[in-house]
Amino acid sequence: MPVMLGQSKAIQAVRAQLQRYAGCDVQVLIEGETGTGKELAAREIHYASARRDHPFVPVNCGAIPDSLIENELFGHDRGAFTDAKGAQPGLIDHARGGTLFLDEVDTLSDKGQVTLLRFLQDNEYRPVGCGAARVSDARIIAATNASLERQVVAGRFRRDLHYRLNALYLRLPPLRERDDDVALLAGHFVGAVAVRLRGPAKQWGEDALQALLAYAWPGNVRELDNIALRAYMCSEGPIIGLAELAAAEPAFAGAGAMPRRRASEPDLGFSAAKLHAIRKFEHDYLTHLMQQACGNISAAARLSGTERRQLGKLLLKHGIGTKPFRPR
Repeated sequence: MPVMLGQSKAIQAVRAQLQRYAGCDVQVLIEGETGTGKELAAREIHYASARRDHPFVPVNCGAIPDSLIENELFGHDRGAFTDAKGAQPGLIDHARGGTLFLDEVDTLSDKGQVTLLRFLQDNEYRPVGCGAARVSDARIIAATNASLERQVVAGRFRRDLHYRLNALYLRLPPLRERDDDVALLAGHFVGAVAVRLRGPAKQWGEDALQALLAYAWPGNVRELDNIALRAYMCSEGPIIGLAELAAAEPAFAGAGAMPRRRASEPDLGFSAAKLHAIRKFEHDYLTHLMQQACGNISAAARLSGTERRQLGKLLLKHGIGTKPFRPR
């Protein structure tokens, strides 16, 4: 079963919500920025539900031509139009007993919205060229990287369709609100690249990890996945350092000299600003702690009253090594 990786409180709360939604067989609306894993979340709901043995059918609403919306969703009967030499089932029929995932649902045209609303009212549909109505028991999960409520207020999305889709609601947090997950995901993606390419195992250097943790991630998890692939390809040895990271993504050029974003910067929301303030405190505290302990993790754990394993995870998260603090 596909799962969303992460150990942060934000993603753990999301996973608990996904499990609850899997047991409630109604429409779900998932909102989140590009690259936050909306389809993965929908798949987790599907495969944790009683529908797991039936199809999961993803469709990008922005790719459906307005003139073909009914044919794509409902299919057609033989002779429905000139080239219809045989009956063709639609997406809703393909998803029978399972889940129809409507990605970028906000891109549906006015006609597409009316067509979908009519189906959601009673789960009945008519294939093009067929007079008899059919019933589908497919579950609808819709996703968007926009706020549908704002789209409704702006007059670009039907309020009645919004109500139908929004029986259950899920917001996926951006990666910048999941600081605890960046190092974990970065390691996972590099490992996955090695398996996919049948290449040697590699790991991130401390300087590269620090740069990854300080980055704002506008493209979220998908951007991290892509950067991990490129950085792996740019690295000749077993360690992916800051130089390889900068070669893979120019945004990291000069990252070693760049200060971390301050929590008071006006472009940060409250939650993100709070997370950045916590991260700065942790980094400064750990640096001072390691200076006191002369780079000895066990001694640092005793001084701070922290479990050694947990302290090691925090040091890894912040890209703080032990060598700079050891006596020469």
